[in-house]
This record gives sequence, C-alpha cells and structure tokens, in this order.
Amino acid sequence: MDTLIISPYFTVEDIHKIREQNYERTKDMTVAEKVAYYNNSGKEAEREIERRKALKRKIIAE
Repeated sequence: MDTLIISPYFTVEDIHKIREQNYERTKDMTVAEKVAYYNNSGKEAEREIERRKALKRKIIAE
C-alpha cells in the first residue's frame, strides 16, 4: 500500500485520504483482526506521542 502524502495544512482532503486508506486496510478483516489492528495502532500512536513529548522536553531544557 502506498504511503500517504499529507498536506502540511492538514486539509479535509487529507482526512478523506486517511479514511479511504483505513477502509482499504481493514475491509477484509474479521472483527477480531480489526480490534487487534486498532489496538496496535493506538499503542503505536501513544508511543509516538511520548517520544515527541520527550523530545520537546529535551529541546526546552537546552
């Protein structure tokens, strides 16, 4: 699957692209597979948020 190119301005079209990509990724999944997919995606997002917070704290401390 192609990597999404998101506008730096995050437009409505970007939201549509993201939703379309999520649909394509999950359309043939069972309910259990979708639950696992979304749980894993959420955990990845939490790790990314924490990574960015740590980086921000480091930059502020310098």
